[in-house]
Amino acid sequence: MRFALPPLSALSPTGLLFAATGAIGLWLPLVQFKPNRIVAGQGVDLIAALPGPAGWAVALGMAAILALGLAAGRGLGLRLGLAVLGLGLSLFALGLAARGLMPEGNRMARVSPAAGFWLQFLAFALMATDALARLRPGIRTRAAILAGAVAAGTGVLASGWLDRTSVMIEYAARAEMFSRSLWQHLLLAFGSLGLAFIVGLPLGIAIFMARPLRKPVLTLLNMLQTIPSLALFGIMIPIFGWVAAHVPGAADLGVAGIGPFPALMALFLYALLPVVSNTWVGLSSVSPAVRDAALGIGMTPAQVLRQVELPLALPVVLAAVRIVLVQNIGLAVIAGLIGGGGFGSFVFQGLNQTAMDLILLGALPTIFLALVAGIGLDLVIETLSRQKHRSTP
Repeated sequence: MRFALPPLSALSPTGLLFAATGAIGLWLPLVQFKPNRIVAGQGVDLIAALPGPAGWAVALGMAAILALGLAAGRGLGLRLGLAVLGLGLSLFALGLAARGLMPEGNRMARVSPAAGFWLQFLAFALMATDALARLRPGIRTRAAILAGAVAAGTGVLASGWLDRTSVMIEYAARAEMFSRSLWQHLLLAFGSLGLAFIVGLPLGIAIFMARPLRKPVLTLLNMLQTIPSLALFGIMIPIFGWVAAHVPGAADLGVAGIGPFPALMALFLYALLPVVSNTWVGLSSVSPAVRDAALGIGMTPAQVLRQVELPLALPVVLAAVRIVLVQNIGLAVIAGLIGGGGFGSFVFQGLNQTAMDLILLGALPTIFLALVAGIGLDLVIETLSRQKHRSTP
């Protein structure tokens, strides 16, 4: 009997990509063992990092999952389940490696996730995302999946399984500072978003109703958007430093050249363009027939704007919320450079100390917040868009 390879048409192109990414991850070191938090350390592959036969068992399990994902006809539900299993195996291997490699009583040594772990985790995460995109679940199902993913991640961290990994050791030493940085980061992201809507929503309405204002306002906001983020944060320092020194009472209100206030103002300026432009686009997209019908039943222009146009423009306006929030969650990291707090404090401390684990302590929760905010707001926008289509004749 001759053995024949399956035809290329039977293989999934995305499955090939995920399998190749995961295979490289299996070949590269799973973790790095470091005598302390600063030195480079030595890479340890999956089989050597796990005790006894566990390394071979996990490696074969991951390879089997990647191989099963190659078939184009494989059920999407099965592929999603395999991806989740692969993610679980990756975290299991990381925790087990940290427990096995960390010497008892040694508080200086570190076991950090290396390139192999990140590529394995990426391969299974992409497999899960691809399966979900092809399954096209409803809004409620996606909301439940998001909530389940957040709960699962929280459960893994709360279980203590990863407590001996380097990032969690850094967290344990800075738990109070981490909690404070979380609230500072949220304040910067949501505070700048709130300020942008207080100013941007009326400004968007103004350029919609007064055409001559449109070009100068949008040109100015586009110019602000083109300033590099680091430069804009730097510009805020002398401006608000001068205000704090020369305007009576400004310093008592928290205005200063260094600290959260200039960071908040820089993020607010970056957020204005999406809010103003989306408000204008949303109002402009309302059908003239709907506007005329509202005027025809005796509504005043102000009532039409408040009761008809703004509700119909809401999905587009909320798209600006998503853009601004995800953007500002990321940009808030730079606030750490000017004493603004947030997770950027860990990132820049880690850069100064060449401590990768400290950088990850700031970067990973920032990525998590941006992903959850982006996906959650996508669900809200889609829900409102469907309601708008149902209500529009």
